[in-house]
Amino acid sequence: MTAAVTKTVAGDGDRQSGASVRRSGRNFMVSFYAGLRAIKLYPLEHSAVQKTLAELSHLAEELRAEEGELEFRVSGEFIFINSTRLRLDLSNYATFGHILTLCKLAGIGAIHVGTNGTARDWTFLLSLLGAEPKSAPSERFQEIQSRLVDAKIGTFELDAPVETAMDKEFNEESKSAANRTYSQSVAVTKDVINSVRIGKTPNIRKIKRVVQGIVDQVLNEETSLIGLTAIRDYDEYTFTHSVNVCIFSVALGRRLGMTKIQLYELGLAALMHDIGKSRVPIDLIQKSGGLTDEEWKWMAAHPWLGVLVLFQFRRQQEELSYRAMTVCQEHHMKVDLTGYPKSIRPRQVSLLSKIVSIADGYDAATSRRVYTTEVLAPSAVLEEMRDNPRRGLDQVLVKAFINLLGIYPVGTLIVLDTFELAVVSAANPNPEALSRPIIKIISDAQGNTISPPLQVDLAVPEAGGQYARTIIKTADPDRYGVTPGDYLI
Repeated sequence: MTAAVTKTVAGDGDRQSGASVRRSGRNFMVSFYAGLRAIKLYPLEHSAVQKTLAELSHLAEELRAEEGELEFRVSGEFIFINSTRLRLDLSNYATFGHILTLCKLAGIGAIHVGTNGTARDWTFLLSLLGAEPKSAPSERFQEIQSRLVDAKIGTFELDAPVETAMDKEFNEESKSAANRTYSQSVAVTKDVINSVRIGKTPNIRKIKRVVQGIVDQVLNEETSLIGLTAIRDYDEYTFTHSVNVCIFSVALGRRLGMTKIQLYELGLAALMHDIGKSRVPIDLIQKSGGLTDEEWKWMAAHPWLGVLVLFQFRRQQEELSYRAMTVCQEHHMKVDLTGYPKSIRPRQVSLLSKIVSIADGYDAATSRRVYTTEVLAPSAVLEEMRDNPRRGLDQVLVKAFINLLGIYPVGTLIVLDTFELAVVSAANPNPEALSRPIIKIISDAQGNTISPPLQVDLAVPEAGGQYARTIIKTADPDRYGVTPGDYLI
């Protein structure tokens, strides 16, 4: 995706820059959502409805005049204004998710907005779009088109969903970028931990570049990168764990509304949270049996050992944030300070430490390690994090984390009521549909492999408003001989 669109429209001058289109586009989508809500809450003649729709009409005409055209298009989990993708963040998460769901239910892939659209035109379109679905998306699409023609409204031209060449290119680029970012991050983390273990000082600038790459990827398109965290590497756990915790932490921080600089600081702290384990004897890290009291003391020392390692970084190379040291010290402390290491005096665990604790606990519980060969299903881990007070996690942040991953996180193997087997490939962008993720069906009811897997959005109903498929339970991938990560690359 280019930073600026260079197409020129006669009489209108150059089109806006990508940043300007995103700003105007966000305003348009917020107004679009406000119109949907107003129509649902008030009679059409109510002043709040008329005011909201008049503003929407004005914003649409203004954006169309500046750009020379106005095409609002949905593709997968993304919204585009003309050829510019709008970014999803905390401020527009519910808005975008709701609009994406309504468009899917209505079978609409794009809306081309013509000139001089009136408040009446927008009222009619939004009323049709927000109506309770009583038929399949393809049927609703035809119904909405017919109703617009009957009402003699020519302002809008609707297109059914179709994956364009630009969409395919964007999706492929996103996957490739995510794979590069992830593999580079694991390689650098491995180099850092091994360097510290043998007494060398690692290259801090290389670490910072890795974190910057993760932050940029999460801000650009987090789904692909989060999907890679489900690819568990048993032999490389120590390194992939740190990278996964960094990805989860940055993605959660983004949902909490952190700035890019704050995300960078959070990501650096998360990537370095377990650096103290490089000072713990390797045979303890890799021990498969239980630990003796003396061995446990060594393991429980890794938080403050990590602080010492980061202080050493700070002395020998460029400045490293004290917040990263705080996270090293606090990531196993519980909110009531009953974790370890024991706090000498009363204190408040920092926000960054609370975020990293959640990411750390989730990834550890869903990963197979030398000393934990049986792992819980991701959905069961989230449930336990939410319901077990002994975990000592910040429950507000846990709820935000569940909203990020969905009730069935990426990589979860599920059984449908059709007896098909599927892997969760993405959380549903609609916060009201967390129990209906986007999935890839990998086998039919008879157990026959489906290749390539069939991607399905479980939140989109069939004719009559009924759902064609519903999750009935999660399943153990080992029982079925399935590696979920193979379907997420």
